[in-house]
Amino acid sequence: MTTATVRPGIADRLSQMIRLPTVSAELEERGSGPFEDFVALIAELYPLTHEKLRLERHTDFGLLFRWAGRGGASDGPLVLMAHYDVVPVDESDAWTHPPFDGVIADGSVHGRGTLDDKGPLIVVLEAVENLLADGFVPARDVYLSFGGNEETYGRAAEEIARVLRERGIVPWLVVDEGGAVVDAPLPFVPGRAAMIGVGEKGVMTLRLSARGEGGHASAPPSMTAVRRIARAVDRLGPATFRPHASTAIRRMLTQLAAQTPGPARHLLRLLGSAPLLTARLFAALGGEPAALVRTTVAPTMQSGGTAANVLPSQASATVNLRIGLGETTRQTVFRVRRRIRDPLVAVEVVEASEPSPESPTDNAQFALLAEALEVSHPGVPAVPYVMMAATDSRHLHRFSPAVYRFAPLDMSNAQRASIHGVDESVEIAALERGERFHRALLERLQCASTRRCAPRSVTEQGEDLG
Repeated sequence: MTTATVRPGIADRLSQMIRLPTVSAELEERGSGPFEDFVALIAELYPLTHEKLRLERHTDFGLLFRWAGRGGASDGPLVLMAHYDVVPVDESDAWTHPPFDGVIADGSVHGRGTLDDKGPLIVVLEAVENLLADGFVPARDVYLSFGGNEETYGRAAEEIARVLRERGIVPWLVVDEGGAVVDAPLPFVPGRAAMIGVGEKGVMTLRLSARGEGGHASAPPSMTAVRRIARAVDRLGPATFRPHASTAIRRMLTQLAAQTPGPARHLLRLLGSAPLLTARLFAALGGEPAALVRTTVAPTMQSGGTAANVLPSQASATVNLRIGLGETTRQTVFRVRRRIRDPLVAVEVVEASEPSPESPTDNAQFALLAEALEVSHPGVPAVPYVMMAATDSRHLHRFSPAVYRFAPLDMSNAQRASIHGVDESVEIAALERGERFHRALLERLQCASTRRCAPRSVTEQGEDLG
């Protein structure tokens, strides 16, 4: 077992990454320069990784590093995923520190991308670089898959997944962004938990459009194009889709019951064994609990008209849906049309991605995640849940049976709210723990394959902590 020493300066290295505005949604305005600068930066910051691992470029934004392991060619690899693009910043928002300055203050690194997803990306690179410095060779091949357009659907990761599948490479384990180490995972559940996404909801964007009689606004017909679209959107309320408690949700509740004292423990056990009751209760709670058990519908854009006193001849609305596990995109479109109940409203699928399968929690791969957590976050249990947002890993989950969505970073409720929002930041101590997680994950690959390694001793863990 190697005992690498964490290199100083992880905060400074992340700060340099944050200062590159790799905003994929603003590619036309900013150009590809920041993305190429990012690729050059990681080559500079992680020289051993670039010397020892083979790098392939897929599309303009996909980076695939291969670290050859000791195992045979038939052994499936470990794939560690992350993305280096970020979402735009609303210039009207008041950030405490400028979002692309990468300010280091109060024990944290501040800026857009510190949590989503350059923070999770850097802890992967840190662990690999540290292990390479010790001469470590993994038990099986390891791939680092970094995409530069995850926030705009993830074509780079889609191409990387296609290439791996074409080569007959079936990953043994895939770890991407998603859950985190959080406090009070449910309102009545105390303590910390590492929430690991074992599946993710599908994504669909629909455009609703209608035509109507144009003319002067002084004599409107009873049903204008705008009113028709407004009525269609209104009919797509929260109850459009029936709630359903997936296997992952039931496993989550059962796991959380084990760490919850008092009457709440019995309630969690009951909910874990009663899916119909769980679905109805979570749906009634609204917000995140409701999103865990049903397909959600969110109108996001609406347009129509050219002047205040002119009836538009056409109007449209864009609707974003997150499709629950166990449902399909085809069923979703059928349900939307049925709820709208208006043949004069056209429903166009702009983009769609099916929900992922669910990965098991009773396998060696999930056990390996729990063992790595015991090194980086002692005493924090690994708890399965459903990822509500989309990740690049969905492209690999079509053919890889063990895909988990977990960034090994501590995140408070405020930090989670800052993702895609204001004042995004990550604690330096959390980055250091994240590096330890990935180092332990890589070190214990052989243990996971043979199940012959003894549990790590307190002394070994203390050595890792430096």
